[in-house]
Amino acid sequence: MSLASFLPAPTQLSQDQLEAEEKLRAQKCYSTALVSSRREPPPYGQRKGLVPRSLEDFGDGGSFPEIHVAQFPLEMGRKKKTSNALAVQVDAEGKIKYDAIARAGQGKDKVIFSKYTDLLPKEVLHEDTPELQKPDEEAVKELTEKTRMALDKQVSQKIAAAMPVRAADKQAPAQYIRYTPSQQGVAFNSGAKQRVIRMVEMQKDPMEPPRFKINKKIPRGPPSPPAPVMHSPSRKMTVKEQQEWKIPPCISNWKNAKGYTIPLDKRLAADGRGLQTVHINENFAKLAEALYIADRKAREAVEMRAQVEKKMAQKEKEKKEEKLRELAQMARDRRAGIKSHGDKGGEDSEVRERDEIRHDRRKERQHDRNISRAAPDKRCWTHTLNTPPSSISQYTHTHTHTCLTAESFIGPAVIPNKRSQIQQSTLTVVHV
Repeated sequence: MSLASFLPAPTQLSQDQLEAEEKLRAQKCYSTALVSSRREPPPYGQRKGLVPRSLEDFGDGGSFPEIHVAQFPLEMGRKKKTSNALAVQVDAEGKIKYDAIARAGQGKDKVIFSKYTDLLPKEVLHEDTPELQKPDEEAVKELTEKTRMALDKQVSQKIAAAMPVRAADKQAPAQYIRYTPSQQGVAFNSGAKQRVIRMVEMQKDPMEPPRFKINKKIPRGPPSPPAPVMHSPSRKMTVKEQQEWKIPPCISNWKNAKGYTIPLDKRLAADGRGLQTVHINENFAKLAEALYIADRKAREAVEMRAQVEKKMAQKEKEKKEEKLRELAQMARDRRAGIKSHGDKGGEDSEVRERDEIRHDRRKERQHDRNISRAAPDKRCWTHTLNTPPSSISQYTHTHTHTCLTAESFIGPAVIPNKRSQIQQSTLTVVHV
C-alpha cells in the first residue's frame, strides 16, 4: 500500500492538474459540437508542416518565428493591391459598353460622344412634336423666380464681402433638445433622469478677418471631350515627307550627362550656326575710321612739334655760333692791338681797360672756385710756354678771360671745331 492512499484528498489542485482538466473539458466540448466554430494554431512543438496563410492560422497572436515563410498576422505588412480596372458593363441588348472608359471620372449628366452614330445628323421632327413645344407660363415663371433668387444671393454675397464694416448676421432661433442619459441613478447626472438643452448659435464678430484662405486657385475640371475626328484611310508616305518630318536630335554643346561621344559634324548641324548670316555692325567701320583719323592727327602734331623744336634749336645754335665768332674776332683784335670802332682815345680807353681788368679778375676768382669744386678729371689743363715772363704777365688776364668766355658758351660735345679754333688762338694762355 502506498502512502498516498492514507492521506486525505487535496482541497486545491496543482497547476498541472488544472491544465489537464481544462484539456479534457475542451475535448469534450469539441466532441459534442457538430461544427468547429473557431480554428486555432496547433500548440508549440506540433507545428511541423504548418504554413500560416489566413488570419485564423495566427489565432490572437503574432507570427511564428520558427516558421520561415512570409507571414502577415492581422494583414500587417501586406501591400494593398489597387486596380483601376473597370467592371464590364453591358447595354440593354447585351453588348459590352466600351464607352465606360471615356465616362470614368466624369459626371453622369455630361454629354460624351463616343459612337459613330453621334456624328449622324438628327432627323427633322414635325412642328407638333412635344419635344419642340415651348414651356407653359407656369414653368417659365417658376424658372424665372429660381434664377432671380440665385442671382440675388450671389449679388448679396459679393456686396457683403466688399463692404469693410457690415452689420452682424441674424442669429438662428434657439433650439431645445431633450436629453436622456444612458446611465440612470442617483450617482449620475445629479439624480436627474432627463435634461433639456437650449442650443443657441454663437455670436460672430463682424470685424473678425476670415479664418480660412479662400483665394486658392483651384485647377479647372477636365473639359468635355471633343467630337471624334474621322481620319481618311492611311496612305504610303513619300520620301519628301519623310525628310520633312525628320527632326534633328537634341545635342547640346554644354550638357552631356551620359557622356556620349557626339561627332563634330552632328554638333555643328544641331547648333545651327551654318544657317546664320554674318552681319557686321556699321559702328565697327566708324570706330576704325575715327581711330585712323586720330592717329593721323597725332602724327601730324608730333611732326609739327619736332619741326618747331628743330627750328628753335637751329636758331639757338646760330646765335651761339655768332656770339662765339664775335668773341673770337675780339680776341684776335685785342691780341693784334687793333682797337675797335667803338674805342675812344684818352681817358675813356683807360677807364675801360681798368673795368675790363677788374671784371677779368672777378671772373678769374670765380673760375678758380669752380675748378676747386670740380672733379679732378674735369679740371683745365695748364699750358707752359717758353716765352719771356714779361710777355706772359702782360696777356695773362686778358686771354684767360677769353678762354673762360668761350668755355661758358660752348661745350666739348656741341661744337668741337670751334673749340679747336679757340684753343689754337689762345695757345699763349697760361691758367694760373
